[in-house]
Amino acid sequence: MDASRIPEFYKKSVRERLALLHERDVLGEGEYKALLDGASVLSPEQADKMVENVIGVFSLPIGLGLNFLINGKPYIVPMVVEEPSIIAALSSAAKVVRNVGGFTTESTEPILIGQIQVVDVQHPAKARQALLQNKDEIISLANSLHPKMVARGGGAKDVEVFIHPAACARGDMMIVHLLVDTRDAMGANLVNSMCEGVAGLVEKMTSGKVFLRILSNLTDRAMVSARCVIPVKDLAGKGYTGEQVRDGVILANDMARVDPYRAATHNKGIMNGVDAVAIATGNDWRAIEAAAHAYAARGSHYTSLTKWYRNEAGDLVGELEMPMKVGTVGGPLQSNPAVRIGHRILSVSSARELAEVMGAVGLAQNFSALRALSTEGIQRGHMTLHARTVAMAAGTPPELFDEVVEEMIESGEIKVWKAQELNTTLAAVRRGRSAMESETAVKDNLASGYGKVILLGEHAVVYGSHALAAAIPLAIQAKVEDSDKGVHVVVPRWGLEVNLNAQENHSHSLYSTIDLILDSLKVRDRGMRLEIFPHVPRAMGLGGSAALAVAMIRAVARHFKLTISEDEVCALAYECEKVAHGKASGIDNTMATHGGFMLFKRGEPKATMRKVTPAKAIPLVIGMSGIESLTATTVGRVAEAAQRSPDLYQRIFNDIDQLTLRAVEAVERGSLAELGELMNINHGLLNALQVSSWELEELIEIARKHGALGAKLTGGGGGGSMIALCESSSGTDEVSRAMQRAGYKTLITQIG
Repeated sequence: MDASRIPEFYKKSVRERLALLHERDVLGEGEYKALLDGASVLSPEQADKMVENVIGVFSLPIGLGLNFLINGKPYIVPMVVEEPSIIAALSSAAKVVRNVGGFTTESTEPILIGQIQVVDVQHPAKARQALLQNKDEIISLANSLHPKMVARGGGAKDVEVFIHPAACARGDMMIVHLLVDTRDAMGANLVNSMCEGVAGLVEKMTSGKVFLRILSNLTDRAMVSARCVIPVKDLAGKGYTGEQVRDGVILANDMARVDPYRAATHNKGIMNGVDAVAIATGNDWRAIEAAAHAYAARGSHYTSLTKWYRNEAGDLVGELEMPMKVGTVGGPLQSNPAVRIGHRILSVSSARELAEVMGAVGLAQNFSALRALSTEGIQRGHMTLHARTVAMAAGTPPELFDEVVEEMIESGEIKVWKAQELNTTLAAVRRGRSAMESETAVKDNLASGYGKVILLGEHAVVYGSHALAAAIPLAIQAKVEDSDKGVHVVVPRWGLEVNLNAQENHSHSLYSTIDLILDSLKVRDRGMRLEIFPHVPRAMGLGGSAALAVAMIRAVARHFKLTISEDEVCALAYECEKVAHGKASGIDNTMATHGGFMLFKRGEPKATMRKVTPAKAIPLVIGMSGIESLTATTVGRVAEAAQRSPDLYQRIFNDIDQLTLRAVEAVERGSLAELGELMNINHGLLNALQVSSWELEELIEIARKHGALGAKLTGGGGGGSMIALCESSSGTDEVSRAMQRAGYKTLITQIG
C-alpha cells in the first residue's frame, strides 16, 4: 500500500489519523505514543538547555503534506506551519502532479561556503596566485581538523579567491572561499571551525590580515531543481478549462519574473512550503530563506524562483531552481523529539534527498498558489478552511460535511448556528426527501434536474444496449431573475460570476451549454441573472451535467413563461449533453428530466423507456472516489478501442445488455442477491473496457469485504463514483462507515 495516498485524511480526527499512520508503519510504536500523549512537545526543562532565558515553550501545528510522488518514490511530508490552507493546497497540487507521473528532482553535492576576509594586502593579484597555487595545502589543513567528515566522503574540496578593489577604508579586500562538502550535516559549526583553522595559513600566504572567518548562507553550490509536466486535461476544473488554467498560471508567473514587488510575494508562497518542512526536520529555515531571496536577486533585479511555460504538446511545465543546504544529522535531531518524528515520517536517506523533497514541495506550493490566483482566488480557499472549522464545531457528520461547508460559503453565514441548521435540513434530504420536492425549492422558485446512478449498462448503452438507471435524492437547481443588460451567470459554490455577453471564449462546456439553451429558447437578447445551485457533486459520474442542463432549461422557460413539454426539455438537454461529452447515450438527460427507476435504450428518433417497479426496496451506498471523472474522455477511449476491435467490443456490449435485462427481472422478483451478482459481473466487463480506477477498485473491495451483495462503478468511470448493493439499511450503514474510514465520501439511498 502507498502510504502517501490517504483520501480525505483531513476528515478524520487526530486520534484516527495517528492510528492510521501507525497501521501503515509510517509511525513506529514510540512515535505513535509520543504524538498521542503529547510527549513530542518540548518540555520547559528541555527547552532551557537549547536557548537562553527560557520561560516556556511555544507550539505550532504539525501537519502532513500527502500525495507526493518524487522521482518515482511516494512521500508523506511533515510540515510545521500555522497559516491556514497551506497544507490542503499543497496536498491538492501534489495529487494533480502525482496523477501525471509526479515530480522529477535533481541536486548538486551539499557544498557549504566558508568565507575568510583578508585586508591590508599589498599585492592582491600576487596574493591570489599564491593562494590558488597552494590551495591543496589549505584543503589538507582544513580536512585535518575534521577527519571523520573526510572519512564519510565530505570535507574541504576547493578554494576560490575574489578581489574587491577599494572595497573598504583599508583599500582592496580579498575574500577566500573554502568549499566544504558537509554530507548529511548542516555543517555551520564545522565550516566555521575550518575557516578559523586555516586563517593563519592564509595570512602567511597573502601577507595580509584576516578579519572575518564565517560561513555564507548564500549556498548556491548546494542547488536543487524540481520539475513537473501537467497535461491540459488534468488542469480543468471548478468552471475553468485546462487551457484557461494553464495560461493563467503562466501569465501570473510572468509577472513575478519581471516585477520584484510581485516576485517577493510569489517567492514567499514557495517558502510557505519549504520553511514548513525545514522546521519539521530541524533545519535552519532562516538560512534557507536568506539563500533563496539572495539567489532570486542575483541578476539585474529580484525575480521568481520558478518558471512556468507551455511545451510543444501544450502541457504546462513548471520548474524551480534554488539553493537548498539542509541536514539530516546533528544536534536538533537529538534534542527535539518532534524533529525525530518528522524524519521518521519523511523517511529520507540523505541530506540531498531531503533537499530534493523540499524543492518539490516548493514547486507544488507555487503551483497551488498560482492556480488559485488565476481561477477561484486565494481568499475563497481561506474561507473554505474557516467554514470547515465551523462545520466541525457544529458536529457535522462526514456524509454531509462538504455540502454543509459549501452551503455556508454560498450563504455568507459561516457560523455554528448556520451549520447546525444545515445539518438538520440536509439530513432530511439524505433520508430520501428529494431536493426538488422541498418547500425551500418551491418558495424560491427553483427549477431542478435529477442526479442519477446506473445500476447496469453504462458505456454499452452508447452502442444501443439497455441500461438500468435510477434517480437519486440530489439535484441541481437553478433560477432566473430579471437583469438590466446581458446574461449574468452566478454559481456561488464554484466561485463563478460572469457576464456571458462579455466572455470572449465560449469554449467552456458550461458557457456553450448556456448559449445553446438561450438560442434554442429564443431568449438570447433578454437580460437575465441565471443562478445555479449544484447539489450533485461535479464530475462524480452522477449525471451532474445533464441535471445542470435540465435545471437551466426549466428555470429559463419558467421565468419567461415559455411553453415547453417534458419531452422537449429532455431533447434540448440531450443536445447539451453532446456539447459536454461529445458522444452521449441520452440516458443522463432522460433521468435528469423524468427521474424514477427505468430501463432505457437509446434510439432514433426517440429512446425507449420502461418504468421498473422493484418488488422490494433496493438499499444502495454511493461511494465517491474524489477523482473528477470526465465522461467525454472515457467514452472517447472506449470508442477508439471499439473502432480498433469492433467484433470484440460488440460482444462485450452484448454481454452487458444481457446482464442488464436479467437484472430487471431480478429487481421485479425482489432477488437482491442475484442483482448483486449481476452487478459484480457487469463491473468485470467494465474493467475489460478499462474505465475503472484504483480508487474505485479500493471502494469496491471495501464494499464487498463489508457485506455488499454487489458493487460496481457507476457512470463514465475513470474516477467518479461507485455503487454498493446491500441487503438491508444496517448493511448500508456498515459499508458506508467502512468507506468513510478509508477517507471517502458516501451517500446512502434507496430505490423503491
